[in-house]
Amino acid sequence: MLNSRNSDIKNPALAAAGCKRIEWAWQEMPVLRELKARFGETQPLRGIHLSGCLHITTETANLARTLKAAGAEVVLCASNPLSTQDDVAAALVEQYGIPVFAIRGESTEHYYQHIDAVLDHHPVITMDDGADLVSRIHQSRHGLIYNMLGGTEETTTGVIRLRAMARGGALQFPIIAVNDAMTKHLFDNRYGTGQSALDGVIRATNILIAGKTFTVVGYGWCGRGIAMRAKGHGANVIVTEVAPLQALEAAMDGFRVMPLLEAAAQSDFIVTASGDKHVVDQAHMEVMKDGCVLANSGHFNVEINIPALQAMAVSKQRPRLSVDEYRLADGRRICLLAEGRLVNLAAAEGHPSAVMDMSFANQVLCAVHLAAHADQMDNSVHAVPAEIDQEVARLKLAAMAVRIDTLTAQQVDYLSSWEQGT
Repeated sequence: MLNSRNSDIKNPALAAAGCKRIEWAWQEMPVLRELKARFGETQPLRGIHLSGCLHITTETANLARTLKAAGAEVVLCASNPLSTQDDVAAALVEQYGIPVFAIRGESTEHYYQHIDAVLDHHPVITMDDGADLVSRIHQSRHGLIYNMLGGTEETTTGVIRLRAMARGGALQFPIIAVNDAMTKHLFDNRYGTGQSALDGVIRATNILIAGKTFTVVGYGWCGRGIAMRAKGHGANVIVTEVAPLQALEAAMDGFRVMPLLEAAAQSDFIVTASGDKHVVDQAHMEVMKDGCVLANSGHFNVEINIPALQAMAVSKQRPRLSVDEYRLADGRRICLLAEGRLVNLAAAEGHPSAVMDMSFANQVLCAVHLAAHADQMDNSVHAVPAEIDQEVARLKLAAMAVRIDTLTAQQVDYLSSWEQGT
């Protein structure tokens, strides 16, 4: 069994290359740089054991550096078997002294061994991207619960899982839903996912987007971003939804809205961003055009019914690194990108550093908040405190040299009164 006194990475010799890329990303993360300097002096996380199950990217490396500067004893594993950047993992271990258990392409068994390794660190704060650490603790590592202060959750899928746990009375320590911070989902989910998902699709296929019919499954913040960027590339964008309000918004944003069964028959690309299981199913595959490209931008590789696709196929080949081409009995081809995993991380490099700067600033500030206030929080999923959201926005504006107005005393008085009217 692996343990947290060492690491499990692909190749330590990759560290030099990883350091260069981490420093490159650091230049686009001014809010984290500010927090690293601030908390490097006050050490609000001194002695805190913090285990993170996150995508091992350059941006995550800078989050880990900031947490370590704040005093935390940080150990990391990957939150997806295909999202690890092996040079970054090597740099974290060799250059920055942060244990990492992550290898790109690791098996499912190896993935969960790595989760257990970071839990052997006996964390009192967890930092999740998909809730795998919290789920593992509650399912098979119950002894860790009693010392837990709490955890944070980075992504929509994880928040959904954790709220289900809370509703069922299963959640045994408080979680802060970082994903739901305004400075996270309005920017990371929309602009980050929009750019990186399209980047992944283009890198994987090198197919021109302009003029193609591009269907986005789900119009949450991630779906909004993908649809916006696909439209910017010249695609004819269709949105499919199950929620009336989101469907109405998509229609008023200028996109065609229809059931997926209708969209599948005319789509050149279909990208899922729903957070649910088998939203692209066998019935949709039966009507897809020859050469239709399927990609997933949701956290888990369950949004596309891959077993159904495999059962329908008479052959499979890999014409490009991140493309599996399935040929069906009638001769049609369906192309699945990145094995149905997060296309932006498995086929590209993930979100741009500038948006992760805000998301990870929320993570740092929420970890500090848990360290100070966990004893006042119940065992439920909590919103990011409004003052943290505002602080992240303020710091980001300052870094961008953007100035805004302030209310006068008279305006403050007017907004807080009810007597003044027409």
